Amino acid sequence: MRTRHNGLVAAAYLQRLGVNTAVFEKRHVIGGAAVTEEIIPGFKFSRASYLLSLLRPQIYTDLELKKHGLRLHLRNPYSFTPMLEDHTAGKGPRSLLLGTDMAENQKQIAQFSQKDAQAFPRYEEFMNRLASAIDPLLDAAPVDMATFQRGSLLQRFQALSTLKPLLRAGLTLGAQLPQYYQVLTAPIMKVLDQWFESEPLKATLATDAVIGAMTSPHTPGSGYVLLHHVMGGLEGTPGAWGYVQGGMGALSEAIASSATAHGANIFTEKAVAKVQVSSRGRVQGVVLQDGTEVRSRVVLSNASPQITFLKLTPQEWLPEEFVGKISQLDTQSPVTKINVAVDKLPNFLSAPNTSEGQPLPHHQCSIHLNCEDSHLLHQAFEDAMDGLPSHRPMIELCIPSSLDSTLAPPGCHVISLFTQYTPYALAGGKAWDEQEREAYADKVFDWIEAYAPGFKGSVVGRDILTPPDLERIFGLPGGNIFHCAMSLDQLYFARPLPLHSSYRCPLPGLYLCGSGAHPGGGVMGAAGRNAAHVVFKDLRNL
Repeated sequence: MRTRHNGLVAAAYLQRLGVNTAVFEKRHVIGGAAVTEEIIPGFKFSRASYLLSLLRPQIYTDLELKKHGLRLHLRNPYSFTPMLEDHTAGKGPRSLLLGTDMAENQKQIAQFSQKDAQAFPRYEEFMNRLASAIDPLLDAAPVDMATFQRGSLLQRFQALSTLKPLLRAGLTLGAQLPQYYQVLTAPIMKVLDQWFESEPLKATLATDAVIGAMTSPHTPGSGYVLLHHVMGGLEGTPGAWGYVQGGMGALSEAIASSATAHGANIFTEKAVAKVQVSSRGRVQGVVLQDGTEVRSRVVLSNASPQITFLKLTPQEWLPEEFVGKISQLDTQSPVTKINVAVDKLPNFLSAPNTSEGQPLPHHQCSIHLNCEDSHLLHQAFEDAMDGLPSHRPMIELCIPSSLDSTLAPPGCHVISLFTQYTPYALAGGKAWDEQEREAYADKVFDWIEAYAPGFKGSVVGRDILTPPDLERIFGLPGGNIFHCAMSLDQLYFARPLPLHSSYRCPLPGLYLCGSGAHPGGGVMGAAGRNAAHVVFKDLRNL
């Protein structure tokens, strides 16, 4: 098994079920994209993934993650969108601050539109109902279309059980199913325009529909990505997002601790070179890059579908059509992640710091910059379609050290900048060399400076990860944080491909358990948990 957080989850479940499990990680640190690294001395960064919400509640409970050291910092408020406006009547620029207090949210929204303030509770209720309907689909393998097509009569009958979550979702939505269908298939701006009139609110909400995706708010199907990001919750609070104490690596360490406590073996700096196949066409283990052969009845790959099937699996054991379709998966990513060490908190014009410089409520939020108008998001996307990094990038700025003081020296902070849009391949055949990377980071910093003067002077160091860097370091194809796009043609029983969505693949004994499998990306753990249950069922039938 190659490890990311999903791989660790799968290992922990299988070991609990009595299946002896060995985990092999290429890097020196476990967790894949969910890692904590001290890139700048004294500053600990969640170097790739940086927020927690989507991890399935059963995983917390089943794997006893609190017992194994997991501590969370819930954020309230959770969203802050400052404006760039001229100072009028002695007042600074406005901002939009959203949290769990609905009355306070309405007061904030009323700055821009009384009508929107009245509509917001109904919108939240509408979206929460859709999230609760889809929620059970995340915790089960998709409808097994391959079995329905090719299985025996008994297998087809048994596969009927996979329809239950789908039917339950339809019953939950009831007569409103057509409106909800539109949310999943329409451009998110079409949906938001039906609810709201003020751009700061619409653009803030739209960020969840495009984050991590090479899509515009005007792209059909962008609504599902928004839903994907509002389906989570922490410690019984629906929709809550939080920081992990000690960074995201502490989550991976807690899952690993749960797995090893039950007997799993985890090895770092042990890259898998290839999957071993017996002469009868069944998986029999893996070969590591150092030549070590490891025998096993099954192999779960938490690597992307592309790495799993195009690089690690001997091609002669896979159908040519399957290989061709895997190579054509959409892996476009707009993301450049920049990790920044600073010696003081950003001081926003729209919400000035106190004289003591202590964190204020908005500092714990996802801070949305260049997000006060949906046209800005679309223009940023258009730049990338032309092969150019966005001239005015969409920036999600988070300061986990505002709630977790263990991450930085006293008075200092770590900042996560999740920025887009940056194409994998630049126009004119340019490479993402050091000059291009630094120039883009400088542009991002210039925009932050416009919202929070003094930011650039506070920077101690930075770590710039363009799409090719995310691919090289973390194995994310094209730099895509979801392994492949979360578009409607690559979801549910089409993830990663139609007829290959049950975690199994054409090679018996080889399984996919990462973000390239249902239900997709985000630090969710569902793919690992679901795959483990499918594997255990198959092992019992061997």
